[in-house]
Amino acid sequence: MGIRYIEEKKIFHLSTKRTSYLIGLSPEGYVGHIYYGKRLSGDGSNRLLRMEEAPFTPSVRVREKASFLDFFPTEYPTGGIGDYRESCLDVRSESGSIGCELLFGGYEIRKGKPSLPGLPASFGSEEEVETLQIICEDEFFKLKVFLSYSVFPDCDVITRSVRIENAGEQHLKLEKVYSACLDMDDREYEMLTLAGSWARERHIQRGPLQYGKQLVSSVKGESSHQEHPFLALLTPGTTQETGEVYGMNFVYSGNFLAQAEKSQFEQVRMTMGIHPEQFCWNLRPGESFQAPEAVLIYSGSGLGLMTRNLHDFYREHLIRSKHQFAKRPVLINNWEATYFDFDAGKLLAIAKEAKKAGIEMLVMDDGWFGKRAFDDNSLGDWTVNEEKLKSSLPELVEKVNKIGMEFGIWFEPEMISPDSNLYREHPDWAIQIAGRRPSQSRAQYVLDLSRREVVDYAYQCVADVLHSAPIAYVKWDMNRQLCDIGSAWLDRESQGELMHRYVLGVYKMQERLVTEFPDLLLENCSGGGARFDPGMLYYSPQIWCSDDVDAVERLKIQEGTALIYPLSTMGAHVGDCPNHVVGRNTPFETRGHVAMAGAFGYELDITKISEEDRSKIPEQVETFHRYQPLMQRGDYYRLASWSLKKPYDCWEVAAKDGSEALVTFVQVLAQPNMHSRAIFLRGLQKDTEYVLEDTGEVFLGEELMNCGYLIPPEQGDFRSRLYHFVRKQREK
Repeated sequence: MGIRYIEEKKIFHLSTKRTSYLIGLSPEGYVGHIYYGKRLSGDGSNRLLRMEEAPFTPSVRVREKASFLDFFPTEYPTGGIGDYRESCLDVRSESGSIGCELLFGGYEIRKGKPSLPGLPASFGSEEEVETLQIICEDEFFKLKVFLSYSVFPDCDVITRSVRIENAGEQHLKLEKVYSACLDMDDREYEMLTLAGSWARERHIQRGPLQYGKQLVSSVKGESSHQEHPFLALLTPGTTQETGEVYGMNFVYSGNFLAQAEKSQFEQVRMTMGIHPEQFCWNLRPGESFQAPEAVLIYSGSGLGLMTRNLHDFYREHLIRSKHQFAKRPVLINNWEATYFDFDAGKLLAIAKEAKKAGIEMLVMDDGWFGKRAFDDNSLGDWTVNEEKLKSSLPELVEKVNKIGMEFGIWFEPEMISPDSNLYREHPDWAIQIAGRRPSQSRAQYVLDLSRREVVDYAYQCVADVLHSAPIAYVKWDMNRQLCDIGSAWLDRESQGELMHRYVLGVYKMQERLVTEFPDLLLENCSGGGARFDPGMLYYSPQIWCSDDVDAVERLKIQEGTALIYPLSTMGAHVGDCPNHVVGRNTPFETRGHVAMAGAFGYELDITKISEEDRSKIPEQVETFHRYQPLMQRGDYYRLASWSLKKPYDCWEVAAKDGSEALVTFVQVLAQPNMHSRAIFLRGLQKDTEYVLEDTGEVFLGEELMNCGYLIPPEQGDFRSRLYHFVRKQREK
């Protein structure tokens, strides 16, 4: 496993535990993609580049160069030279022309993996990862392009990134820079993406790939509620356990494009990178541009293996937080309990009842600063409103700590209200087009984080509050998208850099935050789940999954999210009923079971719920902590799917050593005249006996996996059960 270069064949062979990735060179030096798939025992061959077929390589027949480039499977295609499929790099010269031709100029293989300056990126030790850097050059522009491939053998993951360096004398403009491309022959692929909207994010969407370009993207300045920086191609009929999967995920939190294009020659090109709309980067002589990282994964055993490998990869090689595998506090957030109507007395009343029930942290949400009594003012004025609270922040935190609970707080540092002292003093700090009245959303504007003084101000506001009291948790929110894309600081030539510079500003603030406050538990949020992406996971071990905490709605949201991301990353709370978004009533027990599939907490006024529901909280907290280590480290299996129109939903988390498994079953809709349902477990040891804890029944692993466990029918909708199977201890 690792990286080899076979000189006589001019082939790079990248291999993981189960996969191989082959790159080949044409006689002229075009860098071509040969193969990605199940691991090969040999070196591979250049024959899949089809260089022996008409129209032949340009060195054989230069008159057909454009025809050759338009079918050659290229590792990093460029625009303007004859490849009319989607390009990854468009470079405009000083004369105004577009056209860049990259040829092989050398390579380097090294142990370990370099970081990407200013960007989130995966990491690994010299024993865990190996990196190939292919150097490509455009002699005319004196442009160098460094293609980086890092191989993570145990996770079957290859990451890609690109750095572009101007070694010439022209002032170049980068009008498109993608991070990855994958060219393959079509196999009647299906395309899988995650789509939705506010309160229904990341629903799984799947359909046949057609001729032409099919894509998901965002130009909102964030990865968005509506679409997600993930794309997978599946062979027909792929299931959780069978079929082949090619996946790409983008380690970035801003505008993106993920696309599959089926060409005239039955070829498919997958591309992923920063969305070229509203992007133009100045590359002056001596300067370089680093593109974000893309995660590539192949599974020859269905979607389930892809999921488990991605979970391992993100847990071990992207999330850095000390809280990753630590006991996380069960919190209660006052947002849906009080909205803006609260003071210290009300918060302390919630804290006292929550402590009695075993809840461990109180989070004070929006409404504690400036003159904030509603959402139309004060963003940017991050000073505690002691008159409203009837307390200072240190006094409030001290009282909450004396109750025996930790304290957390909400911020929205990237925003500014028109009605704020900050805006009155610095109206030019808002993103806006000069001379045009900017659009409001939620009665707020977006701060121009391309400006260093704005980044410094926003960060220092957060840091000052955190230094004032022992605050253990921060919920970092971002409640509107970007528009009116203009900066009073950037010059005319640089306005196309604003969107990317904004994201770099967010990363700079969060990097400072987790460095200065290493013990802080940071949870990212963006109006719910609009910025749930790998870029954010680099800074926070959990992200608020959705503003909709209805247990039934969460089934689809959390299934789509868990397709890629570890369960421990999903902020998931028990909400009140009727649910504040959809008005549905669901049993308190079901709300708890669904929320336990993530970072667990409560989003309600515990002083107002029924005594029956309140009495169930201690058991829920205990249950969550009991299973939390398994949920943080175990293997996730999707056993049944409500999103596929089944009347029930079911998932399992199994210990990697096969010692235990927790199955969550949710009967969404009851059906008449039905018998028990067989659920087929996974990840167990076939010859081992397992005890079902609640009943004491004993089953062989192979029986549970092959014959199934029978879930008894039950009256009523929205019912749920947990089934914990534990390896039977041998008698001494």
